[in-house]
Amino acid sequence: MSTGLIWLIMIAVMVGSFIVQQMLNSRFEKYSKIGNPGGLTGAEIAQKMLLDHGIKDVRIVSVEGKLTDHFNPATATVNLSHDVYYGRSVAAAAVAAHECGHVVQHSEGYAPLRMRSALVPVVSFASSIVQWVLLAGILLINAFPGLLWFGIALFAMTTLFSFITLPVEINASARAVAWLENAGVTDAGTRPMAVDALKWAAYTYVIAAIGSLATLIYYISVANRRN
Repeated sequence: MSTGLIWLIMIAVMVGSFIVQQMLNSRFEKYSKIGNPGGLTGAEIAQKMLLDHGIKDVRIVSVEGKLTDHFNPATATVNLSHDVYYGRSVAAAAVAAHECGHVVQHSEGYAPLRMRSALVPVVSFASSIVQWVLLAGILLINAFPGLLWFGIALFAMTTLFSFITLPVEINASARAVAWLENAGVTDAGTRPMAVDALKWAAYTYVIAAIGSLATLIYYISVANRRN
């Protein structure tokens, strides 16, 4: 793959990332103004979904920030942002159910989630040093030709993590949408809204994975040219 094509892909990814983020923000703003038919808060929805799946050892807590919602298996907590925790909107319902989808995945031993969890320590280490290793590898390519390839191997781990994340996030959203409908939290009118909100959230992970792959290919092309 030519360098020009790689740069074109990376520029397209940056533009796509900006568009997706703007669409995500607008969708959540829109659906945050529409109440969910069940009238429950995000915290109540999360608690109900967990209980419906027989999960009683995970706490629902409120955290600061916007769209900072996440499930932390280490502390057994579903962390919901203020607007989601207290909100009674379609957006709050979708986000709360999505995060609980991760809890259900964890409870059932969902294979892609197990793979992602196993990679976390490696990826955390790789992410902390990879840019410095890649920079040193490019500058010292003649003296230490293997250093750049070591940096590429580290970056490849982060790329792999990005792609493993995709089925994890998509599956959590599918679980959320199915449960919201079955539990009567959404109806025929609001279900498409929940699907739309979660769809744009998923697109952020797709763009991130494509961007990571394009960057990996770029570094490989640099290493091949220097060799």
